[in-house]
Order: sequence, then C-alpha cells, then structure tokens
Amino acid sequence: MGGGRGAGAAAGVLRRLGEPRPARVQVDRTGRPLAVDGERVEAVVETWLLDDRWWADDPLLRRMWEVVTVRGRAVVVFCDLTRWPRQWWRLR
Repeated sequence: MGGGRGAGAAAGVLRRLGEPRPARVQVDRTGRPLAVDGERVEAVVETWLLDDRWWADDPLLRRMWEVVTVRGRAVVVFCDLTRWPRQWWRLR
C-alpha cells in the first residue's frame, strides 16, 4: 500500500464524503421544491428542520427535503436559513 495515491489524489480532487454541493432548486410559494438542478420533483418523501450547534458562533439552521425526481432519483437538498440570500445545497 505504501505511498500510493488514490484516484481522487491522482486527479487532484479530494472531497469529504457527503459534503454538500450547491444546487439549483426551484420552489413554490411555500418553499416546497419543484425542481432540482433542472429535474422536476415527482414526490416529497419528507421534510424536517435541522437546528444544531445553536450554542456556537456559527449555528446550523437548515430546512431539509428528501425528494424523488421524475427519473426516480432520491435527492436530499437543504436551504441554509442562517444566510442571506438563501442558498440551496444538495447532499445526494
């Protein structure tokens, strides 16, 4: 094993697993996702509020959505509620 580089290192790209990526999300007037990165949302599986690190200088407050697209892909997106303008992110 010694000293070899993984595929990510060879390509010069290292990323944490599960790291959020920016997403383009179209929503209705209530904030429900209608499309994610240009792909129409077929169904909302669930939504929840993530409120964590409230004691810290940089708390997390996110509206999370698990949706299924018309292509059958399960996608988790969230809106960061602590920043303005609102930014949408994609987990998978």
